[in-house]
Amino acid sequence: MPLLVMKFGGTSVADLTRIKNAAQKVKREIERGYDVIVIVSAMSGKTNELVGWVEETSPLFDAREYDAIVSSGENVTAGLMALTLQEMDVPARSWQGWQVPINTTATHSSARFTSIERANIDAKFSEGFKVAVVAGFQGLSPEGRITTLGRGGSDTTAVAFSAAFQAERCDIYTDVDGIYTTDPRISKKARKLDRIAFEEMLELASLGAKVLQTRSVELAMRFKVRLRVLSSFEDTDENSGTLVCDEEEIMESKVVSGVAYSRDEAKLTLVTVEDRPGIAAAIFGPLAKAGINVDMIVQNISELQEADKTRAVTDMTFSCPTSQVARARKALEEAAAQGHIKYDTLVEDNDVAKVSVVGIGMRSHTGVAARMFSALSAENVNIKVISTSEIKISVLIDRKYMELAVQALHDAFELDKVS
Repeated sequence: MPLLVMKFGGTSVADLTRIKNAAQKVKREIERGYDVIVIVSAMSGKTNELVGWVEETSPLFDAREYDAIVSSGENVTAGLMALTLQEMDVPARSWQGWQVPINTTATHSSARFTSIERANIDAKFSEGFKVAVVAGFQGLSPEGRITTLGRGGSDTTAVAFSAAFQAERCDIYTDVDGIYTTDPRISKKARKLDRIAFEEMLELASLGAKVLQTRSVELAMRFKVRLRVLSSFEDTDENSGTLVCDEEEIMESKVVSGVAYSRDEAKLTLVTVEDRPGIAAAIFGPLAKAGINVDMIVQNISELQEADKTRAVTDMTFSCPTSQVARARKALEEAAAQGHIKYDTLVEDNDVAKVSVVGIGMRSHTGVAARMFSALSAENVNIKVISTSEIKISVLIDRKYMELAVQALHDAFELDKVS
């Protein structure tokens, strides 16, 4: 039988009524002739509640016990979904990660898949079961302990199962009806896309779009898993939602497909850093060890220091999430104390946002940067830092202008128009 993977997020299974609604969508696919693997998240708000209990009980908690506790939310949902399907006369059973088993690394709370063993689920399908309901977000370490995959891990679970079982498609059911050209809450002109390339979706996810988890898109691109994002709360058919697919499946794409933003960004500048071979490694090595997610990096032109005409100095600017500024500052201060780097001051700007335009059409079209910068200039938005790749351009701007910039760029690239 052809196989589908269907993933339901927390809002889609928030209560028994919504679980029943999701189960009806699964039954509809069974009636179309599919066997189905359903991946479920914990009911909305449950994971946060479990995390709160852990932190209240043990501020310096054992990560292995943390995973055992926070993974339980998905187990409850999986069991309830299986029971609901059984009440609809659909042969189904639930699976926890260790029962499949889903093998992962031993890095608790941020484990990565190593393999998914098919034999147990395949045996149940051969016995006449039509649905395997699998608890997302979790797996089994080499030591036999429960692991979790980090926030958004159920998306990654769904894609991994699609690859392992060679599913025809992976449907991600959520509270939105697809991928939009930008956030509809910011621009009323935002348009739902019928299709988007893996690379574009990966850039949008990494730049702030929260519809799909970045790791899930990476995995889908690697194994060519066709993803479809669609709403749990609407009637759907085979043409609903947005298909995330290979670039070759898109006949003709616009130069820019979407505008993404990240509100909680910070800009840090090391002033008067010694300009010598290895200085970048000396700065960003400690930041990497501290787990700082560095994004944009700009190094100014080197000049001779006024006090010592033989010593070349420069300024080094980079961006990171605002939540990581304190750790970044500590890592740089420790590196300076140990004599690895030398700088005069660290200037922090915690009131910036990142706005990006993304599109595979940039590869074959010129003038995208000029058009972007002109649109921002027309709205009197000053650019602090610029970063580019083959299919995206990102800028750091004052946070108060973020929504204005998103709307201006959406209009400038006419993303409300189909072609």
